Amino acid sequence: MTRSSLVLTLLGPDRPGLVETLAATIADHDANWLESRMARLAGKFAGVLRIDAPLEQCQPLTDALNKLRDAGLNVVVESSDGPVSPTRSHPLILNLIGHDRPGIVREVSHALTQRGVNVVEFHTQVVSAAMTGDPLFKATAELLAPVDTQIDELRDALDQLAHELDLDLTLSQPADVDR
Repeated sequence: MTRSSLVLTLLGPDRPGLVETLAATIADHDANWLESRMARLAGKFAGVLRIDAPLEQCQPLTDALNKLRDAGLNVVVESSDGPVSPTRSHPLILNLIGHDRPGIVREVSHALTQRGVNVVEFHTQVVSAAMTGDPLFKATAELLAPVDTQIDELRDALDQLAHELDLDLTLSQPADVDR
C-alpha cells in the first residue's frame, strides 16, 4: 500500500476536544499521527502536524479535515512527498534573553540568514523580570548551519549583535547529536 506524507497547519479558537476531534478524523482515515507542535496562543489553538496516510485516503481525509471548519478549526493540508536532499550540517542551539522590544527576531534572523543558517525550531516568549517585573524577551532556537560554517565566526557575529541589542546570547552545539 502506497502512503503519502501530509503536513497540516491548524488554527482556531481554543477549546477542549480539538485535539481529540483532529485525532479521530485522522484515525478514521487510517492515517498515522507522526509529529506535531501545538500551542495555545492568545486564546487560539495553533499547530503544525505531520501525518502519514494511505494514498487512496488522502483526498477523503483532506475533505474531512476541511469540514472541521464547521467546528471552528481551520486546517491547511499540504503534501510533503517531495524528495528531501540530506545535507551535512552543524546542529546548534541558540538561547537569548533581553529587554523586550520590537525587532529582536528580525535582527537575529537576518544575521543567521546572512550566514546560511536555517532555523529548525524557534520558541519565544515574553516573561517578567524577577526583580523589576520588566518584560523580557526569551528565545530558544534549534539551528542547522552549513557544514563549512566557521562556528567561531558565527558566534562572534552573534555576540556583536547581542552587544548592540543588549541581549544575553549563547550559541552551543548539542552534545547528544550525531554529527
